[in-house]
Amino acid sequence: MAEDNIIIGKENEKIQYDEDNIRHLSDVDHIRTRPGMYVGRLDDGSKAEDGIYVLLKETIDNSIDEFRMNAGKRIEIDIEDHLRVSVRDYGRGIPQGKIIEAVSQLNTGGKYDSKAFKKSVGMNGVGIKAVNFLSSRFEAHSYRDGQVRKVVFEKGILKSDVTEPSEDETGTYIFFEPDDTLFKNYSFHDDIVETMLRNYTYLNSGLAIMYNGRRIYSRNGLEDLLNDRMTNDGIYPIVHLKGEDIEIAFTHSNQYGEEYYSFVNGQYTIQGGTHQSAFKEHIAKTIKEYFGKYEYGDIRTGIVAAIAINVEEPIFESQTKIKLGSLTMSPDGVSINKYVGDFIKQEVDNYLHIHQDVTEVLENKIKESEKERKAMAGVTKLARERAKKANLHNRKLRDCRIHYSDVKNDRKQDSCIFITEGDSASGSITKSRDVNTQAVFSLRGKPLNTFKLTKKVVYENEEFNLLQAALDIEDGLDTLRYNKVIVATDADVDGMHIRLLLITFFLKFFPELVREGHVYVLQTPLFRVRNRRTKIRDKNIIAENDAKGGKKSDFITRYCYSEEERLAAIKDLGPDPEITRFKGLGEISPEEFAGFIGPDIRMEQVTLHKHDQVQKLLEYYMGDNTMERQNFIIDNLVIEEDRPEEEEEE
Repeated sequence: MAEDNIIIGKENEKIQYDEDNIRHLSDVDHIRTRPGMYVGRLDDGSKAEDGIYVLLKETIDNSIDEFRMNAGKRIEIDIEDHLRVSVRDYGRGIPQGKIIEAVSQLNTGGKYDSKAFKKSVGMNGVGIKAVNFLSSRFEAHSYRDGQVRKVVFEKGILKSDVTEPSEDETGTYIFFEPDDTLFKNYSFHDDIVETMLRNYTYLNSGLAIMYNGRRIYSRNGLEDLLNDRMTNDGIYPIVHLKGEDIEIAFTHSNQYGEEYYSFVNGQYTIQGGTHQSAFKEHIAKTIKEYFGKYEYGDIRTGIVAAIAINVEEPIFESQTKIKLGSLTMSPDGVSINKYVGDFIKQEVDNYLHIHQDVTEVLENKIKESEKERKAMAGVTKLARERAKKANLHNRKLRDCRIHYSDVKNDRKQDSCIFITEGDSASGSITKSRDVNTQAVFSLRGKPLNTFKLTKKVVYENEEFNLLQAALDIEDGLDTLRYNKVIVATDADVDGMHIRLLLITFFLKFFPELVREGHVYVLQTPLFRVRNRRTKIRDKNIIAENDAKGGKKSDFITRYCYSEEERLAAIKDLGPDPEITRFKGLGEISPEEFAGFIGPDIRMEQVTLHKHDQVQKLLEYYMGDNTMERQNFIIDNLVIEEDRPEEEEEE
């Protein structure tokens, strides 16, 4: 019947559904319509997982594959104005007769034949095409046999194709400028790019990468990686072992938790995968069998390790390749678990038998972890029972609907929790938050200084125990419920102190939470400057404000996060604007707070770097009140004087 092709819409409106509704998207349109399927987040480049870095990685991966096939030992990467990228390698060059297909037709590439690219990360024929289609301008030059073929695309559409003589070295040149209509306000951050490039050199000893004129190089592979990344000193020299298609490095440090870096075919697998799971299982099993006792958890506490394997035709869990899904080292080959396990069993066991000085230090570390665990056994049981009840009703927590651990939810990256001080501050945030993605945890006054305490305090102290339960991180980050843990305290001395105490707590007992970029500090305004629109002299300010849309108010308001912003606002909104100094989050109304924790939220990420030396840093600032620290305070003391506004302006 004809009625079969009619859908009844709202208010019984009939919407026609026939052949004209069926569309076929070209390769270009498909990727540009659904870019998130290929590059993940379309954010501004402030996070390492943002899509612009996936574009960079996909481009570099092809050059790395050339190096791994013994074709070219140098890659030159330049990023102009943090916006435009060029990558030049000295490999074999894309076959010139197929250069257009290689960079613009999906499922076209030279890596499907495992003989040509036996262990490559770019196996699915999508990567460089996504770079092309998602760039406002894309160029590919292939230098071979005394000539160069240059092709230029704009948003995936071919604009020019030129072949001319060239005396340049054989290889490939790629240029791309991400499309700013898709990646809004993007910028490549030097620190994120440099970390990515260093990872490539750790995994490819002998490869030289020139980044904006700076040379990045590694002689010792994963040993260099651990030396560069560890924020606490190792308690014994790094154990560095290599085999065919596998390399591992590990040590222990005096920290809680476990720290792993894993790679497949040179690709950094941020979320681990089958190879990392195999390493965790077999390193603990081998050490336990060597000593003939101890529990796996005690053995792994404080471990810092890296593993890199080469897999034929690897399977990743997404196009962004951050988690390995392969079960075997090659099609119909041995399992990854067995391959990693056999290598660790033989090589690590041999190392422990030979290096008795290392085994003595290692065993002492394991004994310390065992002693602390047993001391906590009784209180841990009680705390877990308390946490179970808290899961049903955690009075400190006002939860949200979407969580980071919701694997299939598209908005899981947006989930966050605000840790606030007192009921007034938490009340303002609670009333103005997005209940889908924003949770609130309320502290009662200042938490303990945990620097000199053991992990037992996490279970003995009710607030810390409830916070651990709210985050669900007792057994690691695999079950972390919020992508961002945001410390939201007042912008005064007491608020700053609470902020430091919380960061100390995370650094001491859950350093991986900070290391993996989940901890932030909320920036809240210090001042509100406003004036009636009828009094403002500069009518351009009024026009700019009205151009933003929304409901027109009698007042035009600026929220200022610094003294410089306050002075600029006074100038723009003069004469005689009304100035309010916010002394606490509780003074900010829920209506105003909604703007501070909405799309324009200002946050500062808490980061960890090698030069931070966390243990020494915490000992200096949060440890005993030494004479050295007293002198530091005296030398850096700042006295603030509150003066009336008019006196200040005089």
